[in-house]
Amino acid sequence: MFNKYDMTEENNNIFFTSPVSNEKIGIRIDKFIADEVSCLSRSMVQKLILKGEVFCDDETIADKDFKTREGDIYQINIPSPEEATPIAQDIKLDILYEDDDLVVVNKPQGMTVHPAAGATRDTLVNALLFHCKDSLSGIGGVARPGIVHRIDRFTSGVLVVAKNDMAHKDLAEQFFKHSIERTYYALVYGVPSDKKGTIEGNIARSSFDRKKMALVQNGGKSAITHYEVVESFKNAVSLVKCNLETGRTHQIRVHLSSIGHHLVGDDVYEKPKKTSILLPIELKKLVNNFPRQALHAFSLGFIHPRSKKFMHFEASIPEDMSELIKQLKQ
Repeated sequence: MFNKYDMTEENNNIFFTSPVSNEKIGIRIDKFIADEVSCLSRSMVQKLILKGEVFCDDETIADKDFKTREGDIYQINIPSPEEATPIAQDIKLDILYEDDDLVVVNKPQGMTVHPAAGATRDTLVNALLFHCKDSLSGIGGVARPGIVHRIDRFTSGVLVVAKNDMAHKDLAEQFFKHSIERTYYALVYGVPSDKKGTIEGNIARSSFDRKKMALVQNGGKSAITHYEVVESFKNAVSLVKCNLETGRTHQIRVHLSSIGHHLVGDDVYEKPKKTSILLPIELKKLVNNFPRQALHAFSLGFIHPRSKKFMHFEASIPEDMSELIKQLKQ
């Protein structure tokens, strides 16, 4: 793998360099680079070649069929991604509160918070740009205006957005200090043996699956989740209330999975065949086919940046989760 790289001050581009070992002489340059640099595919390398961003001893390689040669040193110039300016879209928002400094929304499941690769439209930011016009904090950059915190695409619930930089900085500081009050409701497989407890453990990107976060012994960021079983259904599924001290990526999903109670509908952290034999077959199908992780950001509490008054907002458990709970009760 390439083990040397520099970030140039002029254009913020990254250069990777590596000499060719004897066993890799005569290999097509796109294959050689893709094998050496894990973040690049052959098609991506071919595009970089066409753009004149691949070099041999500082000379541009223009032929994608170029073969590696003994003693050569290659450089790959990976341009920094340019943030696309999201467009305003007239998308209906469930607004819980709004003033000149902030807006609190109840985000539906399935809506991405801000544009990213593969999801440049129909995000919360697209909707906010239409609703708020020019009144959003610029601290988050052109792709994330006003965004102070996020919840997963398939998680529903309460989220606060800053309409100016003062509000953004103040709210961000509250999140940093973990003084924000956050309550979530989750449906999980099984019934935790301890009906009430605290889960602690540092969370970092999984070294086995880059799509996942994981509990780690070393490094990562500290994470604390307080949970309480609200109700259990047929000893097969439980409704669990979670209060967060910290807000790490996938925190609830990772923590509850770590004690053996994966979220219903979570196709990332749910183990295969993690279903309950205690459920009737039709109900088991309903639970196992639930189309998203059954997680809802129920409430959010914080100090208003300007008035300094404590504010608390709630969003009822959405219809899809409520309907599943209703079916489990019958």
